[in-house]
Amino acid sequence: MADDTPIDWDASYAGRAERMRASEIRELLQLIGQPDIMSFAGGIPDPELFPTEAVREAYSTILADPRNGPNSLQYSVSEGYLPLRRWIVEYMTRIGVPCDVDNIVITSGAQQGLDYLGKLFLSSGDTALVTAPTYFGALQAFNPYEPRYDIIAPEKGNATPAVYREAAEAAGGRVALAYVVPDFANPTGETLSEEARRRLLDLVTELGVPLIEDSAYYALRFEGEPVAPCLALDLQRCGHIDRSRVAYCQTFSKTIAPGFRVGWVCAARDLIQKIVLTKQAGDLHAGTINQMVVYEIARTVYDDQVRKIVATYSKRRDAMLAALARHMPEGVTWTTPQGGMFVWVTLPETLDGAELLAAALQEERVAFVPGGAFICDGTRKNTIRLNYSLQPEAVYDEGMARIGRVIARHMAAKGTSGVPRSSRAA
Repeated sequence: MADDTPIDWDASYAGRAERMRASEIRELLQLIGQPDIMSFAGGIPDPELFPTEAVREAYSTILADPRNGPNSLQYSVSEGYLPLRRWIVEYMTRIGVPCDVDNIVITSGAQQGLDYLGKLFLSSGDTALVTAPTYFGALQAFNPYEPRYDIIAPEKGNATPAVYREAAEAAGGRVALAYVVPDFANPTGETLSEEARRRLLDLVTELGVPLIEDSAYYALRFEGEPVAPCLALDLQRCGHIDRSRVAYCQTFSKTIAPGFRVGWVCAARDLIQKIVLTKQAGDLHAGTINQMVVYEIARTVYDDQVRKIVATYSKRRDAMLAALARHMPEGVTWTTPQGGMFVWVTLPETLDGAELLAAALQEERVAFVPGGAFICDGTRKNTIRLNYSLQPEAVYDEGMARIGRVIARHMAAKGTSGVPRSSRAA
């Protein structure tokens, strides 16, 4: 007789599944569709800036071509569409990383690159060195491989290699990798100086581990001189990309459109070959037609597209910073990014960003991301991340006023002065 008892899925999962947790950011994306919510939450590009007409023309041209049309809908090689990889080689060379197509693999967004690198480098109990805060999506990518985390602070000063090594060994593993978002970081908006990048390279070299450089926001610089990628600085030391320990992850999601899910990893060819094998077992290859369309957009309008985005986002950044200065209570501080999409706000220690969000949604119908999600050890919950890429300039004054009022009320309830700067000035 058949047993119709339903399966206990929780009992069936591997142990690593317990480390797969919902992203607060992804959950918050659901709020954007509610018309009365003013959202500064998800790090979403503005769809009004997507090159929609160029995309439409690219799809039409490719599909109308007697040869490319059928090929665009076919299986393809795991390494990625060769003309796109050649374009990426030119791009990487332009930013100080001479390489060839064997140093490039196309991934389904930079996020897949992080997942594959975590899979390749991390065994259960190994240590991943990360900043605090760091990109929550990287923690999500690494968590299923059951690492422990230790903190690096490239700008302020890292611990010694011996300290990291001894802590990892005491926990039953080894230091396996370091991970950093060096340019306009998600979530802080901060950029590592060249000196900090060189110190980080010193650290990973002495530890003998790879460095994952997540450069998703590299192109979105508003002002100041570009800082050489860690991979470029490492090439100055080792002389050739095939001797470098840096795996550079990039994406077209922030510059063209995220819906294509097209990114890449640039690294030593030995590592690229391993990623290709991982991709063959994962999804075979990124979508062929999407790669072809991204190539057409990249080769024709990429620089113009980046200039358009930078011009728009820089104005929105300015509007947010000005509104923060008007409406945040004393005791609240924030970063001043030179590019990217985010401002990181630090609140008095008595406040909790998650509690503040719940109140902000209920009382002021405004959303942001609590900062605790970005910190691997769960500390510094008195932080929030604000995004300025999506909302038009006109809304920032009202949005920061709403957030400022919620913060002020919570500060007052905790016995801390919470009068907004604008109120005091008046």
